[in-house]
Amino acid sequence: MMAARAEARTSARRPWVRILLTGLVLWLLTVAITFLTGNPNLIPTLVLLGSFLVPVTFVVWAFERRDTGELTPTLVFSTFLTGGVLGVLGASVLESYLLRPSAWLFAGVGLIEEAVKLFALAFLTRRLAVKSVRDGMILGAAVGFGFAAFESAGYAFTALFTVKGLSLMQLVQTEVLRGLLAPVGHGLWTAILGGVLFSASTRDHFLITGRLVLTYLGVSALHALWDSMHSIALIVTLVLTSTPGELVLLTRGFIPDPSEAQLRSFTIVYWAGLAVVALAGVGWLLGLWRSTRRPGRVPPAFRVPTGSPPR
Repeated sequence: MMAARAEARTSARRPWVRILLTGLVLWLLTVAITFLTGNPNLIPTLVLLGSFLVPVTFVVWAFERRDTGELTPTLVFSTFLTGGVLGVLGASVLESYLLRPSAWLFAGVGLIEEAVKLFALAFLTRRLAVKSVRDGMILGAAVGFGFAAFESAGYAFTALFTVKGLSLMQLVQTEVLRGLLAPVGHGLWTAILGGVLFSASTRDHFLITGRLVLTYLGVSALHALWDSMHSIALIVTLVLTSTPGELVLLTRGFIPDPSEAQLRSFTIVYWAGLAVVALAGVGWLLGLWRSTRRPGRVPPAFRVPTGSPPR
């Protein structure tokens, strides 16, 4: 009884816990009933619940750590939805016209997607009177998690269709995997960008500093490494485990069928690589968060007017 009361008090103090648990139960019920009944009308519910649960939970968790009263639930919610939609639409257009299959494809994806999220964040928050590092991180996370939610919905829906017909199992597996990885992806990278963008900005101007440019290039690199980890892990595995004859084939552009041992090595290298990228991003974010209480000087910068009305 005492434990139940303590858990209830914890959920009341921490809305994100209630959202996560309630959403998880609803998603599991939807999965079970969809498999039992085969009702295709439940598929949109399954896709939306699975894609939005983790991003919404983390945005609510971040909102509880806001710095100023300007961050209202309405602002964060609109930033999540509008920023996410603007991000996926902008990225889709730019990637369609600017990117072609090449060794640098994922670098281009990282640069484009981080740029559109940064512009969406700046546009949606341009009228804020106070731009603190902490609030920039929270609003950046809102845009990033909104992007991740809509992107995951698209991946989940696409996973439903296979050469053998509709596959609910693949849809569920895609949602589980992307939900587990969501906290160390788009939301994390855009939170870092948002904190740095706000760190030297004012009511009237966003300041484009050298630090912001380097941060943008850094999170774009993390993004590119994350997306390309499958190819990187495959190459590393084949180079380390192939015979001299297989290495000759590799140098000529032929990839031999991997053995069972190579598949195990590939899995280890792949997940280890993702872990390194995730830890780098989390460490960067924590360092930025700890700096929010330390005053700093305003560096040289290019000023971009926010369009705020005169005071």
